[in-house]
Amino acid sequence: MPVEGVVFDIGNVLIKWDPIAHYDQVIGEARRKAVFAAVDLDGMNERVDLGETLLSVVAEVAQANPDYADEIMIWHDDWLKMCAPEIPHSVRLLRALKAKGVPVFALTNFGWDTFDVACAAYPVLTEFDRAYVSGRMKVVKPEPEIYARLEANSGMAASDLLFTDDKPENITAAATRGWKTHLFEGPAGWAARLVAEGLLSEAEAQP
Repeated sequence: MPVEGVVFDIGNVLIKWDPIAHYDQVIGEARRKAVFAAVDLDGMNERVDLGETLLSVVAEVAQANPDYADEIMIWHDDWLKMCAPEIPHSVRLLRALKAKGVPVFALTNFGWDTFDVACAAYPVLTEFDRAYVSGRMKVVKPEPEIYARLEANSGMAASDLLFTDDKPENITAAATRGWKTHLFEGPAGWAARLVAEGLLSEAEAQP
């Protein structure tokens, strides 16, 4: 069946997300390893993805871990520096799909407040036909509910959708529902898939 709608993850698909690299640059690799080993920063971030505000969560975790409080607060203070830069070829692909009238959606694990910050910094994030943001929905990938809610809200069947994400577990969850999927390993591969699906021409998919 032909693809009727294209679904983009955001982190590491449209915008680079690499807290480890930023921490290594700011505090050094050795100290970063100590902090990440002692404090569940991924778990902290998932709370934001599920709808808590970034500042409240980071401040709470910093208070609970005074030996690493300054380093934990970097997650809040430098958040936009960790969420950078934009991936230009991916942005061009999204806009090329839009120009051809293909519905494009975001499906992202993202805080509701941090998504607003990111939209101000990266206007492309305001260009989706609809953005399904975990912090607003209070459910994250790869939970089946978030995929089901996108289907219901968009009015599209699972078989109508093509989804790209950089995390295999998120791709697997979508494929289980019958979505067409592409594991994002770089924009060139994603461009080739969009051409193969007949959504873009070779020229339209160029960097």
